[in-house]
Amino acid sequence: MKILLSCLLFFNLMCFLLFALDKRKAQRSQRRIAEKTLHLATLPGAAPGAWAAILLLRHKNRKAAFWGVTLGLTLLQGAVLYFAWPYFQAPL
Repeated sequence: MKILLSCLLFFNLMCFLLFALDKRKAQRSQRRIAEKTLHLATLPGAAPGAWAAILLLRHKNRKAAFWGVTLGLTLLQGAVLYFAWPYFQAPL
């Protein structure tokens, strides 16, 4: 369980940092990180990191299509967590 939580923390941190890097590139008019890459970074359980970046950094917060995909990934991750949770519980 500790390994899973450590991995999730790592993925969320990396996702947040990737969003921050893209925001910085946008401010400097540099070549941006593709939205597909940002969504792929969100996929492995990093929806909280993506939402933190969207809300705290105000990055991609006006793009409804981006929000829609991020919301879909969040719901997918929630469903996986809901149905997989019993398998992560320690046996009594």
